[in-house]
Amino acid sequence: PEPVSVHVDTYDTGELPDGELGRLVADVFDLRPAAIIERLDLLQPKYYPTAKYGHFGRGEFAWEQLDHVEALKSGAEALRQPTAA
Repeated sequence: PEPVSVHVDTYDTGELPDGELGRLVADVFDLRPAAIIERLDLLQPKYYPTAKYGHFGRGEFAWEQLDHVEALKSGAEALRQPTAA
């Protein structure tokens, strides 16, 4: 099943409307529960390394990978382009 909603709130700091950013996130990322589990390798316990060294700022964890940056940038650039009327 697909997520019911994706909510992005830039607290009025975004260059694009929050709703458009939310749609972009939903388009770029596979947000089905099984896909999230697979992408983040959540079936493999990581208790010791995360407890010992923390969850963030360490490239060995899937959630630290930046492999969707280009897709997000190009999607945002497409949203900035004026649409033909």
